[in-house]
Amino acid sequence: MYSEKVMDHFENPRNVGEIPDANAIGQVGNAKCGDIMKMYMKIENDVIVDCRFKTFGCGAAIATSSMATEMVKGKTIEEAKKLTNKAVMEALDGLPPAKVHCSVLAEEAIEAAIADYYERRGETYEKKKTCDGCCGNCSGH
Repeated sequence: MYSEKVMDHFENPRNVGEIPDANAIGQVGNAKCGDIMKMYMKIENDVIVDCRFKTFGCGAAIATSSMATEMVKGKTIEEAKKLTNKAVMEALDGLPPAKVHCSVLAEEAIEAAIADYYERRGETYEKKKTCDGCCGNCSGH
């Protein structure tokens, strides 16, 4: 059902916890399944130097949070803004259709943290539309 990578990121999640001096924090949740993701970032010179998460949810939610933090750490904000749920799923060698919403939440959590970063700086940030209605389970519905 789950790939080896999903199981590895669930059993050995990377980047778990808070960043005490985070300057970007985003939280998203899905009322249908109860998953809640909170992303913490430390951004310096428009580069994400650290990214951590706290997730309450299923194994797929934890695995996608873990993988997403790995994928944006060391990237510029512009690079991180391009992260998609599909890229997270591909990096994990796929997810069952019923768990696609977890990858959407990971993408949304990263974007929420970036939006918070801009807000703290007094700048506006227009969030992208993350859901294309593929599964009907994400927080965009």
